[in-house]
This record gives sequence, C-alpha cells and structure tokens, in this order.
Amino acid sequence: MRAATIDAGSNTLRLLIGRVVEDRVFPEHYHRRICRLAGNFSQRTGLSAEARQRTLCVFKEFADLCRRDRVQQIRAVGTAAFRQAVNGEDFALQVRESTGLPLDIISGDAEAVYTARGVVSALDPLPAHTLIFDIGGGSTEFILCLDGKVTWSRTFPLGVVHLIEGHASPVERQDEISKTLSLLRTELQSACISAGVNIAGLSLAGTAGTVTTLAALDMQMTDYDWQRVNNHCMSYQTLQNWYERLCPLTPRGREALPGMEAGRGDLIITGLEIVLGLLRTLQVDHMAVSDFGILEGLMLALHDEMS
Repeated sequence: MRAATIDAGSNTLRLLIGRVVEDRVFPEHYHRRICRLAGNFSQRTGLSAEARQRTLCVFKEFADLCRRDRVQQIRAVGTAAFRQAVNGEDFALQVRESTGLPLDIISGDAEAVYTARGVVSALDPLPAHTLIFDIGGGSTEFILCLDGKVTWSRTFPLGVVHLIEGHASPVERQDEISKTLSLLRTELQSACISAGVNIAGLSLAGTAGTVTTLAALDMQMTDYDWQRVNNHCMSYQTLQNWYERLCPLTPRGREALPGMEAGRGDLIITGLEIVLGLLRTLQVDHMAVSDFGILEGLMLALHDEMS
C-alpha cells in the first residue's frame, strides 16, 4: 500500500510518500518546503496571515502530489506552531477544507513517540540509551529512549526561527540557549536517575532540518541522499569547524555551499549553536544523524492501523 505522511512544522512543511514492508519504511518520494509558519508569530493573534498563506499554498501542492501518485492513505499532522497559536485550530480547519488533507494537531507526547519510532528504525546499531533531539523552528524536542522505547520526553521553546526573531543580539540568543540547556540537563538527570541510567552513558542522535543539513554539508552533497545521511556521525570538533566556517558568510553565501538547503542560510548558525551547546552541556563528543523521524514514525503507525 502506498501511503503519505505530512509534517507541518514551525519552519518546514514535509511530505513523504512510500511503503512499509516488514516494518521497514521504503521512501519513494520526499518533498520539503520552508514555509516559516512560525514567522512573525504573535502570542495575541497567533500565526500571521502571510505565514498561513505561504503554508496553505504548499499544503495544496502536497495534496496534488498525493493525488498524482495515487496515494491510498494519508496522515498529516501539525505540531508546535499549531499547538501554540490561538488560531492554530482555525488554520487546521482551513487546510482540511481547502485541500481535503486529514490534518490533525497532535500533542507533544504523541510527537515524541512518532519521532522516536522513526529515528529508532534508522539507527544501526541501536544504542541502549539514546537521547534524541529534534530542532524545529519554534521548539526543540528531547526524547530519552531506552532499548528503543520512549521513557521521557520534553519540549523546550528553543526553535531556530523563535531565537532569531525574538533576540536582537547573538549574545542574548546564546544566553537563552545556555539557560534552556542547563534546565534540560537538570530534568534529564532526574529522568535518568529514575530509569537507573547514567547520564554520562547516553548516546546522542539528532533528526530534522538542522542536523540533516549539517550532515549534507559535511558530505558535500549536491544531491541529497537520505541513505547516506542516516547514521552519519559528526564530532564536536567537526561541528565547531563548520560553525567557524559558516559564521563569516552571508546567508546567500552559506546557501551556495554543497549540501545547504535554500532558505536555511540565516537559520543554520542558530541551529549549530543549539547543537554545540547540547554537546557541551551533556559532555558528549559526537552525535549520530537520522534522516528518519516523525514522518517515518507516522508511516509505521499508519501501517499498523491498516494491518
């Protein structure tokens, strides 16, 4: 059965079309568009009209792609930007009525479970104790997995779009990253103690746009290859080298590099600051990268429901 899953994040809208065979996801087509749904977000009015229009256009494009490829089952979800916005439910209804896509707004706990399932399906070998992190536009999710099962998860308002638009200077941005990661370590330490795990023994696995872009940059990919990205390992020093190389460049100069996604040139530095801060905070010297995440987890869950 050919299925499709859609993840409407705070920065990027993504579509995966593929099949599940023997509990393994086999992607056929993958599309991503940077919409910045969380751009110009307001606590009072929610998602901006411009961001909604940009995103709705891509939802319509994705609905057409699903029809073209004769997709039999679709699961579409909205995450942090939808959950946090006062007009999130209204926009989800507009998407459903305009496109026919079955868009649901899911909880942070559900997002963690789907993300972990997708990442775990890609990691080889699977570490016994893994902290998965997913850096988005409006937030970052942290998920503790023991033997592939979620035992703890937490979402922090540490997104790349949020940090850039909410802070006038890099110093202020770095201060928020440091404070948030310090809080993360405190909460994660408690979770590890409860689970009987040594926090020093955790492996780190990153998913979503920031880390997959870093992997593509590191391998100088002119054509993105998810199979090579899965399980690519990056050391702290490698990440620091990329930070020093990218900082002096303009956003357009960064996007001219092989592996850099268009529209991410002004976001990648902030994403790198989060990743480097996380490795320092947890005293980990490397991380694994997973191209698989919530889209693949949703597809596996959809397959379970139809079996």
